[in-house]
Amino acid sequence: MSASGILPGHRSRAVVTGLGVIAPTGIGADRHWESVLAGKSGLGRITRFDPAGYPVRVAGEVPGFRASEQVPGRLVKQTDRFTHFALAAADSALADAAADPARLPEYEMAVVTASSSGGTEFGQHEMENLYQQGSSWVGAYQSIAWFYAATTGQVSIRHGMRGPCGVICCEQAGGLDALGQSRRLLDTGSRLVLSGGTDASLCPYGLVAQMSSGQLSTEDDPSRAYLPFDATAAGFVPGEGGAMLVVESAEGARERGVPAYGELLGYAAGFDPAAGTRPAKGTAARGGRHSVLASVIRRALADARLEPGRIDMVFADAAGVPADDLAEARAITEVFGPGAVPVTAPKTLTGRLYAGGAALDVATALLALSAGVVPHTAGLGRTAEGCEIDLVVGHPRRTEPRTALVLARGHGGFTSALVVGASDRDDLKK
Repeated sequence: MSASGILPGHRSRAVVTGLGVIAPTGIGADRHWESVLAGKSGLGRITRFDPAGYPVRVAGEVPGFRASEQVPGRLVKQTDRFTHFALAAADSALADAAADPARLPEYEMAVVTASSSGGTEFGQHEMENLYQQGSSWVGAYQSIAWFYAATTGQVSIRHGMRGPCGVICCEQAGGLDALGQSRRLLDTGSRLVLSGGTDASLCPYGLVAQMSSGQLSTEDDPSRAYLPFDATAAGFVPGEGGAMLVVESAEGARERGVPAYGELLGYAAGFDPAAGTRPAKGTAARGGRHSVLASVIRRALADARLEPGRIDMVFADAAGVPADDLAEARAITEVFGPGAVPVTAPKTLTGRLYAGGAALDVATALLALSAGVVPHTAGLGRTAEGCEIDLVVGHPRRTEPRTALVLARGHGGFTSALVVGASDRDDLKK
């Protein structure tokens, strides 16, 4: 047995049996998928606060989410919006998987989430109380609501899941890392893992913190603000929301008699120090050291025991920053060859959701596998010079894909890849 507790040569098949989506494209996996197929964007002028005094005024907000209707009243006051999203998405994922935690052994259920900003909006309000009215006005729940692990803790408590629980903080890449960890936990005694990620940092404090990266788009037209791999790309749009997924062993799902959206076939991660020295947006690709992304892709494929030719579509990280888009396109081309695999980025409809982004991409990839289509990247015009990839634009492509590679890069250099495969669920096909 290794230090991780995994027996040598032993690996359970990890399948996803439930999806819970809270996204700018809609609440619920069905509504989100309808928006993806229709190319219906969730981007618009920020309404959660007046953005007039900020250079970034377009974002992807979750429409119609009322925490009081989705979350127990006590928790609405005690937790941040990113935890509200996760609690609602976790409920949906469990219902979708027909999984009743009360009927499963409590120590065999785990929770692993990704977190990026923590409870930003909650923290901002408490700081306002501190500086405007004094320390006695700061609520006791500030001590936990801001915390990166708040979502994992609250989901675990709500559903009585007392197995291994944790949180991974790798910004945009965290959602893939959480699912990679979920897969490992199935090999160490867990039978069901609630995993994924959400983020909700669309408040003045959160926006200012994000602006320090210099990567956010200042374009006021929502249809032109986030155009990854496009010749006019000029940064990305922030968003909120994400997805929670029920991951369990194929054997466990079969015993429960539930179908699976797909299987987690392979995972790898790395760190790209070059990302810490990335040039400002609008400049050419960085030189120097080779991007770690190609290596991460190859290791994820090796973990899945698949050759590049067996991958049917790639969900790109799609930074929207020309240098980073070019680096990603070159990594994909290096592994698969020029134009050899369809590449898509449905996140142009939602913006980049930080901790929620990669989890939502995986949910979308699983829905695409179940539907037999490659969703398109909406809104793009002319592909940027040097991006020799088969970018799916205009409309979805029905090719009956059986595998998908999801890529994610987090601020600072976090780089991850996850391979997912189709399963026995095909009710989305028309």
